[in-house]
Amino acid sequence: MPKYIWSKKMVILGNVLNEFKTCTQLQYNGTLNLKSAKNHKWSFYYRLGRIIWASGGIHPFRRWRRQMAQNCPEIDVDKIRLSSQDVAIEYWDYRLLEILYKKQKIQREQFHNIVEHTIAELFFDLAQESDFSDVTCNRSQELIVEMPMSFTSADVSLQMHDSWKIWSEAGLANLYPDLAPIIRKPEQLQQLVSPAVYNNFVNLINGKYTLRDLAVKMKQNPLPVARSLLPYILKGIIELIEIPDLPLSVVTVQKNSAPATPQKPNVPLVACVDDSPQVGKLLEEIITSHGLRFIKIHDAVQALPILIQNKPDLIFLDLMMPVASGYEICTQLRRISAFAHTPIIILTGNDGLLDRVRAKVVGSTDFITKPVASDKVMSIVR
Repeated sequence: MPKYIWSKKMVILGNVLNEFKTCTQLQYNGTLNLKSAKNHKWSFYYRLGRIIWASGGIHPFRRWRRQMAQNCPEIDVDKIRLSSQDVAIEYWDYRLLEILYKKQKIQREQFHNIVEHTIAELFFDLAQESDFSDVTCNRSQELIVEMPMSFTSADVSLQMHDSWKIWSEAGLANLYPDLAPIIRKPEQLQQLVSPAVYNNFVNLINGKYTLRDLAVKMKQNPLPVARSLLPYILKGIIELIEIPDLPLSVVTVQKNSAPATPQKPNVPLVACVDDSPQVGKLLEEIITSHGLRFIKIHDAVQALPILIQNKPDLIFLDLMMPVASGYEICTQLRRISAFAHTPIIILTGNDGLLDRVRAKVVGSTDFITKPVASDKVMSIVR
């Protein structure tokens, strides 16, 4: 992971906007990181000057749940099981969307809508925070994806100022949409509203749902929801409180208690990520015949979580795969401390100088051409 050196210069909202404009003008590739005096953090991921994703904020899981409920209601998010390694990545939500898309669980349009709404929500939060608190920012060269599924418009950062301006002019400047309303004076409320409205209030205004959560449940924008509650908030009948995030289930992957072939824990493990079953089988025969353990992964989308789970001592990566290239997977692995020094060998059918140079740039250890031969493989493994 890159080391972020937070700028000492505090910037107001206008200067924050300038940072986004600069990234667009430079056709920036990387991440714009921002942090408030309250230690709230946001990351905006760029590709060619366009924002392709954003992460951070107070409630990343609630936000993801809302986006899925709005855009992919056919998917039951509570049935999704994540490992602790999955959620260790800041942009776990983007990776999860990629997996759902590759498995044809969601469509490209749904993917794009979630990207746009997520970025818009975090822009709003940043604008509101910038209006009341100092914000620091920096850029890093972290790329989360080589070929994004969705690009935002070049002037998307202007939405940040516009959405916050509308909210503020509605008298809601001090109302944070990530706060949850709860009824504090039910007797007074009963005197002001009809029994039917009161029952709706009791069912929804219970301190469990943020203003944004309520907006999704009511199929409205957060603005009219907050505006309708404002008179009761000002009278102290309803209070806005902080509530925790609502994470997805995180499971621990259990290993087989009685594996068919017991392995000594000190025997090195070699992994191969290649969409070709023939290459995987050939490497497996070479590696296991020399007394080493071996795992083969054909699905590039699943490569990262499987590698994190098994922590191999050496990794062979196919250069060209249909979903993710060896370059991209290598780049992702090098950002994880556990793989900072793991030997990563690029497999390719094209022994070109450009490919070799690029392989070194992304952090690979060596480069081997196909077809793989036992002597070449074992000379690298040793």
